[in-house]
Amino acid sequence: MDTRPTLRRHPAKHNQTRLFLSATSMNNYRLNINGQQQTVSAASDTPLLWVLRDALGLFGTKFGCGMGLCGACTVHLDGAATRSCLLPVSAVGGQSITTIEGLGSQEQHPLQKAWCEHDVPQCGYCQSGQIMTAAALLKENPSPNDDQISEAMAGNICRCGTYPRIRIAIKDAARKMGGKS
Repeated sequence: MDTRPTLRRHPAKHNQTRLFLSATSMNNYRLNINGQQQTVSAASDTPLLWVLRDALGLFGTKFGCGMGLCGACTVHLDGAATRSCLLPVSAVGGQSITTIEGLGSQEQHPLQKAWCEHDVPQCGYCQSGQIMTAAALLKENPSPNDDQISEAMAGNICRCGTYPRIRIAIKDAARKMGGKS
């Protein structure tokens, strides 16, 4: 097994290149993504974000800060909102991964519909992470109040400041899903 450092390139926003120096060898990982089994080859320290985007072409999950602070890279790991930029692929194990592409399966999720109905997106960059965090909230708490929404969504940054519309869309989706928000 070759354990020499390898230079890996990961495209970032605006065709810039992010360089990651890895001292680990490439391994195969069998991942359950959006209900389908996928096998990928990656270094064990490769963030799940880059496996999703580069190896699998799932571009809905966005790179924002790379430090887990903005929420743009949020996916579900066994239903829990998780920052994929911080999670090494080797830590996923047999857990189920859901990306924005898998959230609604055949049709749009009620949150995706509410986002459109309430004109939430402006630039749209943070929206997949916002929706994934909101979906995890509504799964855990189908009828959240304003404080619970604020607490759950606090780690997601929207540069456009659409927070009031995000709150309205979450409450609307909760109602449509059977909650009473």
